[in-house]
Amino acid sequence: MDNTEIIFTELGGTFCRPFVEFKDRFSKIKAYIFDWDGVFNDGVKSAQGGSPFSEVDSMGTNMLRFGHWLKHKTLPAVAVITGEENPAAQHLSQRERFHAVYFKSTNKLVAFEHFLKANNLKANEVAFLYDDVLDLGVAEKCGLRFLVRHHASPLFQNYSVKNQVADYITSTDDHAVREVCELLLGANENFDEAIRKRSQFDETYQRYLNERNQVTTMTYFLKDGKVIEER
Repeated sequence: MDNTEIIFTELGGTFCRPFVEFKDRFSKIKAYIFDWDGVFNDGVKSAQGGSPFSEVDSMGTNMLRFGHWLKHKTLPAVAVITGEENPAAQHLSQRERFHAVYFKSTNKLVAFEHFLKANNLKANEVAFLYDDVLDLGVAEKCGLRFLVRHHASPLFQNYSVKNQVADYITSTDDHAVREVCELLLGANENFDEAIRKRSQFDETYQRYLNERNQVTTMTYFLKDGKVIEER
């Protein structure tokens, strides 16, 4: 058993396919998409708003991208696709230089297809972290799917496994983004290297950061079934 598989299984995560197949799928990944509500947060909202994010998860996304860059010598494309308009999602996406954020995505497949075309990607080259029903259309298409474990939705988890739209179910919904990012760094076999170079802020990390910071975050809204770019 691979050490990464052991660590995350003991943590309480569930691999829905053999780890060797999981790693094979991961080897083809060139991009990462995140849902927002229920993924970066607990999904709780009020009339005044909500939907924040954690710096723990933010660091995870940066280390994941750095690890990908170290291994493949290129930046992965990254996006958030969410059904609502979330100022916190906008802030994180711009601060961390994600490639795109899609708001009002009641049909997330429209945003997904736009993201693929904009970045010259195939669906099986995308990893997707999601948590609920509205995400299943995208999950069915992606090459690697991560489901956030909400303990109140055991039947949904069972459905996702039965219908083969989840490759890994997180141990919990608390910092699920960080859990998945660390899992992928472990599967990439360069977790220690990425952490060491980032902690030392060495020249390699600075080159990555400079390249990352050249990314312009595009903001899109879906209206009448079409993707509209924010001007």
